[in-house]
Amino acid sequence: DIADWIGAQGWPAGKVRHIPNFAEAPADAAPVDRASLNTPRDACLLLSMGRLHEAKAHDVTLNALTRLPEAYLWIAGAGPEEAKLKALALGLGVNDRVRFLGWRNDPSALYRAADLCVFPSRYEPLGNVVIQAWAHGLPVVAAASQGPGALITDGEDGLLVPVDDAEALAAAVRRALDEPMLRIRMAQNGLARVEAEFSQAAVVAQWRELFADFGES
Repeated sequence: DIADWIGAQGWPAGKVRHIPNFAEAPADAAPVDRASLNTPRDACLLLSMGRLHEAKAHDVTLNALTRLPEAYLWIAGAGPEEAKLKALALGLGVNDRVRFLGWRNDPSALYRAADLCVFPSRYEPLGNVVIQAWAHGLPVVAAASQGPGALITDGEDGLLVPVDDAEALAAAVRRALDEPMLRIRMAQNGLARVEAEFSQAAVVAQWRELFADFGES
């Protein structure tokens, strides 16, 4: 989208190249012990990653949680909405199933501990969380905002729901939890996308191609 915008400003299309970030999942990263975060080992665990800001729509996830009585939610991130979100969780009656983890330096351990990544951002230009979840083999349910809507093929490597729709988010999570083969397919297809498009090898190859083209010009 940034490349398209630059072209729309009049820059020659042949001189604009987009190369994404790459995603990695350390092979030796062990999952966080759920008991350390007061979470039952056998609970359905949802993971939401991102700063506590209105754009990230954590409030939508909290509202969706009221429709998922067996699920627990970890929210990893810090930001100005923390007090408001904690008050909302209390008001909705889901605070006993929500863990606000704050800023974390162990994202791989969180991805490996969860059953599903929930990413309901109202505005998201790309969606690195989606790519990182794929790299860790974690199925994704996301709002169809700009970035995730372009990244995800609905029903194949993730599930997409309308922006700001807690009921639809809960229904998609329920579908993923109730259909293990769907979760497996989405996880496998996500891993394949990372290998083909967002692995270190794939991204470095694009940089090499770019530099080679510069050398010929």
